[in-house]
Amino acid sequence: MTFPNYFSLYWLFLKNRLKILMEYRVNFLIGAASTVFVQAAGLLTIWVVMEQIPDLAGWGLPEILLIYGMLTLSKSINHMFADNLWTLGRDYVRTGTFDRFLVRPIDPLFHLLADRFCHDGIGNFLVGLVLVIVAASRLDIAWSTAHVGYLLLMTLSGGFIFIALNLMTSVSGFWLMDSVPVTRVVFEMHEFAKYPLSIYPRFIGVILTALIPYAFASYYPAAYLLGRETTPFLTWGAPLVAAVLMTVALSVWRFGLRHYSSTGS
Repeated sequence: MTFPNYFSLYWLFLKNRLKILMEYRVNFLIGAASTVFVQAAGLLTIWVVMEQIPDLAGWGLPEILLIYGMLTLSKSINHMFADNLWTLGRDYVRTGTFDRFLVRPIDPLFHLLADRFCHDGIGNFLVGLVLVIVAASRLDIAWSTAHVGYLLLMTLSGGFIFIALNLMTSVSGFWLMDSVPVTRVVFEMHEFAKYPLSIYPRFIGVILTALIPYAFASYYPAAYLLGRETTPFLTWGAPLVAAVLMTVALSVWRFGLRHYSSTGS
């Protein structure tokens, strides 16, 4: 099946999912709004910290909100379109329903991702967008066409970084039956990427840049928009990092798929 056909098929999956969600509109609104309240708690924590330490290693509150907003935008891409990876072991492998993906004439990974659009991520996206806009206005960032294009590119690249890392860890569900604990260990590292890397010991910066590179979804793009000096690779490397991680993640996925054994249920 060609890419345009997969795009059309995903659109059909998405429309059906939205029809189901609209059957229970209050639940839809609660789900979309719930993430806003979760983000509000995180923002309150940052506000409390910055009230006590107005200058955090040379970074003020608006600058940190820009980092937080960019990370939230990237995370929302993963939340909306790839949240099903979290439930691979628990809801599909353990119950035996993953088998249905293997007997249909479409790619199993595509089917897994398209099986559920997570509307909760809409709230994350809106929060991230508002934070970036508000922080940029406080920092007098002039939004040129180039800056808008850069923001879009970094958001998509950051989203794929989240997806790739979640995909690599969720494959453990083929053996453990519940991949959530493994995925969570890596995923929660993104909490460090809500703040400037300069406030951490050097090894944390290395981890967030080279091993679990969430910094390419937040800190480095924000530093560029703020005019802070970084190397060209750190400024523009997010698409390459995302491509490499996705290549590795797909290889890990194929390895897990080859060793998948049905429950027989």
